[in-house]
Amino acid sequence: MRSDLLSRFAALLLVGAALVAGGPSVSTRTAAIGVPNRVNEYPSVASQGAWVAIAWAASSESAGTDVYAAVSRDGGASFGSPVRVNAVEKQASINGEQPPRIAFVAGTSGPSIVVVWTAKAGSGTALLSARSNDGGRSFGASQPVPGSDAAGNRGWESIAVDSATGRVYAVWLDHRDTAAEAGAAHAAHQHGAAAPSGVSSGEGGERAQRSQLFVGALGAELPARGIARGVCYCCKTAAITAPDGALYLAWRHVYAGNQRDIAVSTSRDRGRSFSDPVRVSEDRWQLEGCPENGPSLAVGNQGRVFVLWPTLVKERGGETLRLFLSSTADGRRFAARAPLPTAGAAYHPQLIASPDGTLVAAWDEVVNGAPRRVRLARGRTDDHGQTQFEAIDLASDAEGSYPALAITPNHIVIAWTARGAAPKALRVLRVPTGPDRRR
Repeated sequence: MRSDLLSRFAALLLVGAALVAGGPSVSTRTAAIGVPNRVNEYPSVASQGAWVAIAWAASSESAGTDVYAAVSRDGGASFGSPVRVNAVEKQASINGEQPPRIAFVAGTSGPSIVVVWTAKAGSGTALLSARSNDGGRSFGASQPVPGSDAAGNRGWESIAVDSATGRVYAVWLDHRDTAAEAGAAHAAHQHGAAAPSGVSSGEGGERAQRSQLFVGALGAELPARGIARGVCYCCKTAAITAPDGALYLAWRHVYAGNQRDIAVSTSRDRGRSFSDPVRVSEDRWQLEGCPENGPSLAVGNQGRVFVLWPTLVKERGGETLRLFLSSTADGRRFAARAPLPTAGAAYHPQLIASPDGTLVAAWDEVVNGAPRRVRLARGRTDDHGQTQFEAIDLASDAEGSYPALAITPNHIVIAWTARGAAPKALRVLRVPTGPDRRR
């Protein structure tokens, strides 16, 4: 543990909470986790067996923004003290759609923990990674994600781990072409020439064509390269590996007419090549700008891949955001979208699958102008690929946004950014997964 952390121990305040799920109440516990005197927000969560790790942004006006992580070895019942991940202070550039991403990598002497985040750079932003080999007690030197150090901005990253090889894939949105064209426009202006055609500061379809989806791997195991253009630049990406080693990527794509729908690309040779993007659903959400609301992926039984995303719908004479689920068995054909049981405008979905095939979805929601709250639902998929979700109403202290999910052998672990005046802590909740959810 670095010396500057010796005086920074988070108070892990365990308080009682109640959970109601379709009738029977479920006794559970919430934890408030964070770095004192900072705003703690935008978590991501990973698990491996009884291990649970959370990474998040901790910031203040005087201290800037850093990435911290805390680890549990008892299924999320308790967490160790937060540890700073980034080696250089005030280096992180974090928001809700680009949180620090955390994952476990299996090892012979226990799992390693990997964190990837967006960092400030001289000519824009870059991606950095750090690894802990001692159970999250300390992190090694920050390393650039290979291929992410070009000029311009990038981020909205996701990571996925190949369980067979231990390879950590990274996928991100990249704007290096915009930076290059801006540089060309500046040079032309300096010499009195006309700017190159197509250079624009707008968020429309032209700019989207200069935005790319990049993929690579940590440790230079896989050369980073762009695999798609025309990406919606401020929506998070998603990445996941299937049991057969296939790598799935999802993002919000910009189609003709500025329609911003979800696309998926698949690699079946461990990242060496990718399929052409497949449009998951023709929602035809037309928007001159980025909705800052990306997709989430999960792998269920028999390797079926599920996609969860928000899109705009018209109902009762108005427009609102709703969540939809689709799935695929081959990455080429997707089932018709099905709605989730949302009650209001729904944002920032997360999806995860438990070993028995149960899907768990989380999101934040605004109902009739009330404060934004985190929602949770369980889903079971039948033999025809249809999923029925059961909504779980969380307790009143579930006000907040940007939830993140993980699964342990006995619990769902959900963390989110709490509401309230700064400084504030993250909220962490454990929900039993067994048949008797009241225990």
